[in-house]
Amino acid sequence: MTERDTAAPPRRARRVDARRNEQKLLDAAASVFVASGVDAPIREIAAEAGVGLGTIYRHFPDRTGLVIAVYGHQVETCAEAGRQLLAEEPSPLDALLAWVERFVDFVITKHGLADALGSDDPGFQRLHAHFLDRLVPVCAELLAAAEDAGQITPGVDAYELMRGIGNLCVGHESDDRYDPRHLIRLLVRGLRIAES
Repeated sequence: MTERDTAAPPRRARRVDARRNEQKLLDAAASVFVASGVDAPIREIAAEAGVGLGTIYRHFPDRTGLVIAVYGHQVETCAEAGRQLLAEEPSPLDALLAWVERFVDFVITKHGLADALGSDDPGFQRLHAHFLDRLVPVCAELLAAAEDAGQITPGVDAYELMRGIGNLCVGHESDDRYDPRHLIRLLVRGLRIAES
């Protein structure tokens, strides 16, 4: 065994540890963002993760990078759920309804993200483009499958549906009497073709 062979495992272990630590930070940031919004103090995220501020800044030198990493990962998770639900749910309509629930969970827990996405920061603009590029085709695929199965009204546009769902989510955080999920379920179920 050469010296290089004996040195490789510790480097791999460090890379695994670094990825694990970064995921721990992302999970902590996601939790804090849900509770306090994207403008939450970095020290809250450090406390949630059980690390010092320096550790966060070593992985994510600025807030924009941290927000993009957290929500970029969550966009990917939501996108990947589409095909999985089509394979697992009893019908395309059930898959669409289940995916919309996940999409709503994603949208309503993102306090302050809409303002960030509307900012002039190029990083947030790229995140918004990524959000649309990944999620609109997934929604379109689910709609097409439900339409092909004769379960929903033809011609529903994925972007319009997602925009409508997003609009129904606005204001929920400041009004305890408003539950956007109820209206969104009515909206999506209203796409269903009545059985004769």
